[in-house]
Amino acid sequence: QVQLVESGGGLVQAGGSLRLSCAASGRTGSRDAMAWFRQAPGKEREFVAGISGSGGTKYTSNTVKGRFTIFRDNTKNTVYLQMNSLKPDDTAVYYCAAVPRGLITGNEYDYWGQGTQVTVSS
Repeated sequence: QVQLVESGGGLVQAGGSLRLSCAASGRTGSRDAMAWFRQAPGKEREFVAGISGSGGTKYTSNTVKGRFTIFRDNTKNTVYLQMNSLKPDDTAVYYCAAVPRGLITGNEYDYWGQGTQVTVSS
């Protein structure tokens, strides 16, 4: 079992920044690929960014490319999502996920966090 706990969400004005954290504990933590997803009201959950277990390979959706950066600190079993130049369209619940069943960019993961709300005001 892997437990994931997200933090760092909140309310920010457009153009501002937030850093989300996802702390992993349990069976593994530091060697599994992980990802961030988000789900806005009335919309399907979408992939935001993913990272390999070593941190050497990263994926970012075109929607946030150039604004969001995913990185990890395996000494702390934590994955981060640095979000800059935030837009109102970025408003969503952000979820951390670990252990993909297929591609890191896919939406099938074995473990999910409880989510953290990000609200961007205009």
